[in-house]
Amino acid sequence: MELPKNYSEFQESLSEQKPYNSWPEGLKALWYDAKGDWEASHDIVQEMHGNLGSWIHAYLHRKEGDEFNAGYWYKMARKPFPEKNLEVEHKEIVLAILGK
Repeated sequence: MELPKNYSEFQESLSEQKPYNSWPEGLKALWYDAKGDWEASHDIVQEMHGNLGSWIHAYLHRKEGDEFNAGYWYKMARKPFPEKNLEVEHKEIVLAILGK
């Protein structure tokens, strides 16, 4: 499958057993997170060096409840610590990857 056209298509892909190999690593990480597999998501982002990987890393640590670690990764991503809820941020990152 090509990249989802929107967030709804991304959500529909959650019925699959695994993310598509052709997807970028960041989208795969967010897919695993949405499926409840924090560890698989974290394993992917630990290998992503750059602003996007740092942003997803920050989001994951915020979700985990580790605000100190999340704060570090938001700084690395050059993003302010968000006040929005996690679901909104997850969607925002997915849409950023999709170029929306």
